[in-house]
Amino acid sequence: MENRGLSAGASGSHWEDEDDDDDEEEDVLPVPPLQTEISSGWRNLSAFWLLGLCNNFAYVVMLSAAHDILRTETNETSTLNISRSNNSRYDCNEISTAAVLLADILPTLIIKFSAPLYIHRIPYNYRVSLCILTAAASFLIVSYSTQISVSLLGVVFASVSSGLGEITFLSLTAFFQSDVVSFWSSGTGGAGILGSLSYLGLTLAGLSARNSLLVMLMIPALLLISYFFLMRPPSSLPRWFFPKAAETSVTDRQPLIQASASTVTDPDLTTSQKWKIIPSLLKYMIPLAIVYFAEYFINQGLYELIYFPDVSMSHSEQYRWYQMLYQAGVFVSRSSLRCVTIRRIWILSLLQCALAIFLLFGIAYLFLPSIGLPVIFLIIIFEGLLGGAAYVNSFNNIAVNSKPEHKEFSMGVACVSDTLGISLSGAIAIPVHNYFCSLP
Repeated sequence: MENRGLSAGASGSHWEDEDDDDDEEEDVLPVPPLQTEISSGWRNLSAFWLLGLCNNFAYVVMLSAAHDILRTETNETSTLNISRSNNSRYDCNEISTAAVLLADILPTLIIKFSAPLYIHRIPYNYRVSLCILTAAASFLIVSYSTQISVSLLGVVFASVSSGLGEITFLSLTAFFQSDVVSFWSSGTGGAGILGSLSYLGLTLAGLSARNSLLVMLMIPALLLISYFFLMRPPSSLPRWFFPKAAETSVTDRQPLIQASASTVTDPDLTTSQKWKIIPSLLKYMIPLAIVYFAEYFINQGLYELIYFPDVSMSHSEQYRWYQMLYQAGVFVSRSSLRCVTIRRIWILSLLQCALAIFLLFGIAYLFLPSIGLPVIFLIIIFEGLLGGAAYVNSFNNIAVNSKPEHKEFSMGVACVSDTLGISLSGAIAIPVHNYFCSLP
């Protein structure tokens, strides 16, 4: 009772009696803030899961469809002719699926390398709007394409959407509680399994590759809903316009992370400051780049050469199953942060490199068919588990160990490491593919 009287006196010019105070409190009693915070918290966590799902969906689908994209469409029902080398011991497409990988990753690499120089000057709503438009364009272009070059252009649009989205949404996590990082990561893993499984399921159900891609236009629409309607951003987030620098503090950007209220975040870090931050990130970035190099060398350089001719599935169906099982492993490990945390990412990079070397020797000496398709399926799932665990734990380690005023920049710049590893693997996978396919 005494506290209520003091509160009223503090807000007015004199002390008020108990009855008047009770009446005033009944008139201005707000909605309990805890309930609002819980609701906003779950909305934001759900939004980040869906943002991760939608952001990586087109990228995953293009890789799952790579074996089909590299065929020449001959009619409106997507009847496909395969160009193979009849003299090779391997069942090869004329062009390696690594070509699709490069089209799907090089624009992302360019964006991630250049974005730290300018991305902080573009409000988030404009970035996300561009992600939505390019994702939709990618599905439309590839589905209606009749030439490989045009199809690869559609893959480039998917890459722009995914690359811009990743650096945008990872930077966006700096404005929310730290748990959104694990939900974002789990969503990207969900994109892997749902993207590859949906493409596999639709094609097995009899839909053509073209119609399967058209069905997936619902994903850009879901991205729009998740960001603009489901998410509850703080007032400090620069959505359409930037707030004044003095109004943006660490506590605004990190509402649930303890930080000094007197510390002010500088949204425009100088070039010198950025170069000083990057060396501290290398211990996370280098192992992650190695993991992704080995991982995508397997995915886009070796998968198409692992062929079991004596099973009921065609070569294209086997390739789709490889992609789906790999993404299943990724989904499980990217969703495991609340159960298992890993500090030594270099252990995962060593295991992934060992797996790539084993499969490379298996293809070179043709002993993989002797171990059976189910064993290959298990190996591929393990590969996905390693890659997903490296991703989620690397970014979690950065989020936990970065200074609050550096977190937004650190999360954005560190995501270049996986893209760099993927790009290098694609460049090497093409000559490896050509070498094996030239063998008599």
